[in-house]
Amino acid sequence: MFLPYTHESIRLTGRWDTSNPACATATATGSYLEFCFDGDMAVARFDIDANLSPLLHLWIQLDGGDMVEASVDRYIRVRASRAGRHICRIIYKGGTEVSGRWYQPLRGKVTFLGVQTDRPAAIPADTRPVIEFIGDSITEGVLIDTDYREGTTHAFELDQLNRCYQDDVCATYAWLTAEALNLRPVFMGYGAVGVTRVGCSRVPAAPAAFPYNFDGSPITYAPGDFVVINHGANDRGATPERYQQAYAELLDLVRERNPKAVVVALSAFCGGQRQALEELVERYNRERGANVHFVNGSEWIPPEPLHPMRDGHRTVAKQLAPILREIFGLPAVSADK
Repeated sequence: MFLPYTHESIRLTGRWDTSNPACATATATGSYLEFCFDGDMAVARFDIDANLSPLLHLWIQLDGGDMVEASVDRYIRVRASRAGRHICRIIYKGGTEVSGRWYQPLRGKVTFLGVQTDRPAAIPADTRPVIEFIGDSITEGVLIDTDYREGTTHAFELDQLNRCYQDDVCATYAWLTAEALNLRPVFMGYGAVGVTRVGCSRVPAAPAAFPYNFDGSPITYAPGDFVVINHGANDRGATPERYQQAYAELLDLVRERNPKAVVVALSAFCGGQRQALEELVERYNRERGANVHFVNGSEWIPPEPLHPMRDGHRTVAKQLAPILREIFGLPAVSADK
């Protein structure tokens, strides 16, 4: 039988547009879906009519185990090695920065229809606290992998046409930090976006984009427990005053949307606007009676490459996770884990 995405066996995490009862659509990498079923097989179904080649890539994970990379397709069949109860997770891994992800037609989106299975099961609740990461191409995992090009022809080395092979949100500092802290991650990261500038495929500057999944689609997911903002790398051309003004606008929106969340302003890893951000956070807290936390991440990794590779992201996560654990008041990890 076919089950729509609204069925009790299915859960969506991230920035999903659910205004259409026939399909859920996400354009932010790191958005993922999960479904629970009994037996040994199920089929996830997607609408890819508007997607362009090369198709965006997904991670497919069964029962929390190893992950397999695949292109999005109309039908993705999952078969377990044993019959029983299973949970499958499918994550928007990476695509192409310049494909349309904000204005129609959406060319770089995941449109999930539902699941085909004869024995659905209600999916267990995910009770982990929610952390939202708001950032740019680094947060969405751009250019993490470059070794895929070895031995290929020149045509396959064209950068933007092969970002689906180069990008991986699940290898980012953000995803790794969420895993280290046992938090449920929500992502908003788009290439070249800053608090002062429009990004790839005309995604608006962060303050204008934050309230939406994409143009005309207001966010509807529940407020988070923690929010980490990492903007500054793409704002190096702005004056400190303009950067501070725009960042304060974003902070206002984030705090209004997440009134109980602990908010962290994480400086750009390349050092862009670090001093301006630290000054802003101090003034913002004083003038608004807020408690935004400033974290200086500008000295953890070298400024080049601007987009860290896997080892760079691991280094950032190793530095960031214990800092956030203390700020958030999360329990320490026991030695036997």
